[in-house]
Amino acid sequence: MSKPIVAIVGRPNVGKSTLFNRIVRDRTAIVEGKPGVTRDRIFGEAEWLNKHFIIVDTGGIDSEDDVITRQVRKQAMVAVEQAHIIIFVVDGRAGLSGIDEEIALILRRHQKPVVLCVNKVEAQKDVWQYAVDFYGLGLGEPILVSAEHGRNVGDLLDAVVENFPEDADLEVDDSLKIAIVGRPNVGKSSLVNKLLGEERVIVSDIAGTTRDAIDTKVIYKDQSITLIDTAGLRRRSKVEEELEYYSVVRTLGAVERSDVTVVMIDATEGLTEQDKKIAGFAHEQGRGIILAVNKWDLVPKETNTMRDFETEVRNELQFLSYAPIIFISALTGRRIFNLLDLAQDVNEARNMRISTGRVNEIIQDAMAMNQPPSDKGVRLKIFYGSQVQVNPPVFVLHVNRKDLMHFSYERYLENRLRQEYGFVGTPIMLVTKERSG
Repeated sequence: MSKPIVAIVGRPNVGKSTLFNRIVRDRTAIVEGKPGVTRDRIFGEAEWLNKHFIIVDTGGIDSEDDVITRQVRKQAMVAVEQAHIIIFVVDGRAGLSGIDEEIALILRRHQKPVVLCVNKVEAQKDVWQYAVDFYGLGLGEPILVSAEHGRNVGDLLDAVVENFPEDADLEVDDSLKIAIVGRPNVGKSSLVNKLLGEERVIVSDIAGTTRDAIDTKVIYKDQSITLIDTAGLRRRSKVEEELEYYSVVRTLGAVERSDVTVVMIDATEGLTEQDKKIAGFAHEQGRGIILAVNKWDLVPKETNTMRDFETEVRNELQFLSYAPIIFISALTGRRIFNLLDLAQDVNEARNMRISTGRVNEIIQDAMAMNQPPSDKGVRLKIFYGSQVQVNPPVFVLHVNRKDLMHFSYERYLENRLRQEYGFVGTPIMLVTKERSG
């Protein structure tokens, strides 16, 4: 089976998202203050004791009966139904509530392993007084934690992994994972089938045929590749049925566990707002990104048709200036294997590591050609830089004052790194750290 799925549930404001962020602490998300690239993170991969699993952060389950609350409650229950283990989070400071008791009743009916997490327990003295009321929920031994400070989160995760199914896939998959995402009926399944040369995925003109994320292994040029075909992402207003909601969750999860995300765009319809949101989510997660314009065989060709289409995409997706664009036809097979070649190049760029000496040579040359910004007579000084991470590449720059690092100069330094080493298809994160000197 695939990795175990762990769902975090509870009423609002008990610290579910704080716990989620604590558990996925080793996942680096790139978030930029630009329109169209920020959205809530609800799905992540985590590891504890060398066991890897998927974790889902759900909205708060409340007793209110307005439309939004009903939708949140429904979505949380879908996550519970799909999960192997549930972390039920309650508020130790506020104590037991009627909503907690209602949620506990629902969880007992599902008859799945539940780990009861009493959050916001920071005090060391008389800590067990927080747990007394929660024993009555009938969900076993409460584990007292402070998600904000990390207290006893390890004990919580110990209890979680003890409940993993015996046939769970807990090992790291070292294949190149390519998620194929896009709006419904853009040709994702057709692309997978053409690459495989056989009908391994159901293809239909009815939007939404693919309800789940389907993994298919293939060997290409001596490299193991996992193709992840996903359900199409619709606008939130159209996500009404439970199955459709979970398809969205699985699609976002497929992006998070991919090395390279192929964002498919329908050439006959052009770029849409939903395409931008899908691409923005992949960008935030630091995935390698390829923009694949499908159905190019159906577009009437004139002089510069391809160039004009690419220019339009670039103008609309300026935050993805690093992402290559390829024009394909899943129906005829045109350039589809060029797409795999490109994915391998992008993955190589994501894993590229530059020596500290070379990083500093590039920074010094960049500063010599374009002086750093200054404010009130104080100029930005970059003492040194180093690459601290791959997948995606992350560089730390040690400076005299962080506030002097203007966005435009940061982008300039990023462009210089790209000029020297390409980094095709992968975002680059520059982190500034302040020190005296």
